[in-house]
Amino acid sequence: MDLNDIVVFTKVVETKSFTGAADQLGLPKSTVSRKLAQLEERLGVRLVQRTTRKLALTDIGQAYYERCARIVADLQAAEQLVTDMQATPRGRLRVTAPIDLSARYVGGIIAEFVALHADINVELDANDRVVDLIEEGYDVALRFGQLTESTLIARKLCTVESGLCASPAYLAKHGTPKTIEDLDEHDRVLFLPSARAQGWPLVNGDQTYELGRPARFTSNNVGAVRDAALAGAGISAMGEFMIACDIAEGRLVRVLPEWRGRGIDCHAVYPARQNIPPRLSLFLDHLVKSFNPPPWLRPQT
Repeated sequence: MDLNDIVVFTKVVETKSFTGAADQLGLPKSTVSRKLAQLEERLGVRLVQRTTRKLALTDIGQAYYERCARIVADLQAAEQLVTDMQATPRGRLRVTAPIDLSARYVGGIIAEFVALHADINVELDANDRVVDLIEEGYDVALRFGQLTESTLIARKLCTVESGLCASPAYLAKHGTPKTIEDLDEHDRVLFLPSARAQGWPLVNGDQTYELGRPARFTSNNVGAVRDAALAGAGISAMGEFMIACDIAEGRLVRVLPEWRGRGIDCHAVYPARQNIPPRLSLFLDHLVKSFNPPPWLRPQT
């Protein structure tokens, strides 16, 4: 087995061309083509279908790539670990986090981190998709809710509380509800993360209520729900990280504050490994500090 052939194969797949792989590896295009041919000959299978316009993986090639990509990532991490252990923590961190959390807070938190560590660069992918950290090459993800992947290690950052709110203009026009039953007479603006979601459960002591359909506006994007609430479309329930600034500055008003949504934990998750690179360890410590308390609960300056 020649690991160089595997590295060349994964780079061809990732760049979708022999030319792109050659440029990134610093090799002649003919060498890249030859090494892929050697790998296919040794395995006795066709990994890549070649046409004049594009390259496409065969089914066997796809399965082989998924394993090879992890091997290459582990090799790169091993080399970076040696570098990190001998010098000041340096290198690149790939981070993914939900879009709205990234836009409001994570960008600033990362800016503070890179200001403290001049030799560490951070790439932030603001994405609501649950990415495969190992296969897609991410170092750490910020995630809300219950964690199900046993291959990941989690560090809790905070618990996100939620509550009811509406714009002053909406309440001036439609009135402010006095009891939870009054919500039945009001327009609703709902964040529903999936087609199966029916509503937003609320609790007040041992009482429960679901702010559910029918609704005047629903979306699987909480930023769109916030915009609709700000525009006066109705009463909504959202996480504090989305609405704290709007409430502090009077753009939104709390409604029935004794009723709250169930808290949702926010974690930093990363792949289980024997040795965490120092740059990742530093970043995890910075995240924990930055979310204690969460930035949306700090006094506004």
